[in-house]
Amino acid sequence: MRTTIAIDDDVFEKLKVMARKQRTSLRQVVVETLRRGLSSQEPRRERRKPFHTKVFRSAFRPGVDPMRLNQLADEIEVARIAETPKAKS
Repeated sequence: MRTTIAIDDDVFEKLKVMARKQRTSLRQVVVETLRRGLSSQEPRRERRKPFHTKVFRSAFRPGVDPMRLNQLADEIEVARIAETPKAKS
């Protein structure tokens, strides 16, 4: 549909700059800009219920990786063996 509207000079200049940057027609920029503006005026859809996670209670302190406990036990054992004085033969 063809129609005539009056656009303020500053808005017209911004639309022309946008058209130049996007390498498209002024008409296309005006239509896209109007569509975005109109879609933002539509009522929002119903909000979804917030996502909640169940808290997992653990005997370990934060930062302790239970999957690496065997490695930690090995390191402690190696350190203990290294500190033990060697028996003279």
